[in-house]
Amino acid sequence: MNILKHEIKTEKLPLIIWSLSIGLLVAACVLMYPSMQSQMDDVNDIFSSMGSFTSAFGMDKLNFGTLKGFYAVEGGNMLGIGGAFFAAIIGVSSLMKEERNHTAEFLLTHPLSRVRIITEKLLSTFALVIILNLVVLLCSICSILMIGEIIFWTELLLFHLAYLLMQFEIVGICFGISAFVNRGGLGIGIGVAGLMYLLNIIANISEDAKVLKYISAFSYTEGADIINEKQINISYLLPGILFMLIGIILAYIRYTKKDIN
Repeated sequence: MNILKHEIKTEKLPLIIWSLSIGLLVAACVLMYPSMQSQMDDVNDIFSSMGSFTSAFGMDKLNFGTLKGFYAVEGGNMLGIGGAFFAAIIGVSSLMKEERNHTAEFLLTHPLSRVRIITEKLLSTFALVIILNLVVLLCSICSILMIGEIIFWTELLLFHLAYLLMQFEIVGICFGISAFVNRGGLGIGIGVAGLMYLLNIIANISEDAKVLKYISAFSYTEGADIINEKQINISYLLPGILFMLIGIILAYIRYTKKDIN
């Protein structure tokens, strides 16, 4: 598993920066909660009168005055956007960078099959995503303990699991894209993550656009569903798993037959 170890080592600095940035932002939101708690009734009233904006972020179904509701909105936004962009960047860079950096000719001269190269690179991207989410979860737990609140374990773990699965989906899709491009992939990957986020907002605002929930990876990370129902919406998760698998399969098919520049 030398490629896997090398990939994780290569991405060590970006991983540290992204993990700590997202983790500390989430922790900062939690640490702000005690000072804002007394004003939360007014905040709830304000959000309840904001119409489509409230629906767009699921705040119409959450009690912003509780730590669970506050965390689902504020922590969810930090982890959602940051985690999606990180997953997109490492996913779309994984195979593409060998051609972009002209290292493919070195890698492919080793007695390694392309299937093994793809597999180890894919595992490395999943490993990086898992590490990032563990760091963020640890920051969240520590910050909740620091403000003296009781940890809502079931909802918290389900919440972070949903975002982990969302990032896996984006990794899988962008990994597939990575096999087809040799430059310009970063913009495509970030665009995919941004589009997924936008589609979920549109689906939350308009009843006529609910079908977009089956396309967006953010649909099963809705804090309101996880906090209130204590479960991940399987009807949105299954299409996400399918999109991830399609991306991975396309990567194997394309890269094993690709004429590497």
